[in-house]
Amino acid sequence: MTARARIRDAALREFAEHGVNGATIRGIARAAGVSPGLVQHHFGSKEALRRACDEYAVETLRRTKLEGLRGGIGSPDFTAAALDEVLPLQRYLARALVDGSPGAAELFDDAVAVSKEMLDGDVPGLAPPKTADPHAYAVVMTGITFGLTVIHEHMSRALGTDIFGAEGYARMARAMLDIITDDILAPDVVVQMRASLDRMLAESAGPRIPTSDAAARKADSDPPA
Repeated sequence: MTARARIRDAALREFAEHGVNGATIRGIARAAGVSPGLVQHHFGSKEALRRACDEYAVETLRRTKLEGLRGGIGSPDFTAAALDEVLPLQRYLARALVDGSPGAAELFDDAVAVSKEMLDGDVPGLAPPKTADPHAYAVVMTGITFGLTVIHEHMSRALGTDIFGAEGYARMARAMLDIITDDILAPDVVVQMRASLDRMLAESAGPRIPTSDAAARKADSDPPA
């Protein structure tokens, strides 16, 4: 592992434990086994190092999701390696997203952009969403995923196991899969709820948002794959 990668990984741990404001260049250097000068040589400032950590975390999650959807998830070796790589990032993301800094907003927006890119693209194993509002879909999907990470202490306590560990993560992810694939609402209830929400949007003073009916008409007009 290069010195730059060691510094980045140490920063991920220090930022997760102390927050951006509490972490120091000196502490990060000590955790990485390098001098403070080398940290500044590679990254320039603590803020630049934070941005590098954000970019690494978002890109790693994106790459891992794509590899899994493209068939990797069927391999036990992939799953174990992915968890080893991704789970340490979850603590960092949980802390970063509640820091209340411009960096937290940028991190979330970057993750939304990645979600929208995946939903818009031709990704094997991922069906196009049936929605009138793709942007809101990507925002909410990202919020649900990150929200579970942010409240990890409550999730872990309620499950009786750390969701940043293999057992806790597997139980949480399996429950999420069940929720995504279960049709727990009766079809007539879904129709009524969509109609009610469409009326709310139509009556709001904000910009025009496509309704569920518009999305259904578009889906009907799309040529078969």
